[in-house]
Amino acid sequence: MQDIFDALADPVRRRILDHIATAPMRVIDLTRELSTEATISRPAVSRHLRVLDDAGLVCVEDRGRERLHRLRPAALDEVTKYVASLTSLDRPQSEVLPPISQHALDALATEVYRTRKDCAKGERSLRRSHGKEEAG
Repeated sequence: MQDIFDALADPVRRRILDHIATAPMRVIDLTRELSTEATISRPAVSRHLRVLDDAGLVCVEDRGRERLHRLRPAALDEVTKYVASLTSLDRPQSEVLPPISQHALDALATEVYRTRKDCAKGERSLRRSHGKEEAG
């Protein structure tokens, strides 16, 4: 299973899988599709396909002179079972809660800062007005 995770770790290989998940494709067609998103050479696509093949995620089908690369969905069954075991519903509610976004934490920090600043201004204002009353 480690080979599968290693293969899936690369974003180019994930894009290749996205393309061949819908229909088998030749290397030249994959290169053309991927080149619209980023610069990639045909040999680079072939190397990525070799890694995916070694991990068991794709298979090659020879049709005459063409070699078509096809996704092997069954290879993902083990990964799917593993991920499902990690996300089981037996966990306490506190572990299931979604994480707090960085944006929300930043907004909270800003409000705390402003509140402290406003409190400090209010205390200074009280001291000044209290001092004037005693002097007068």
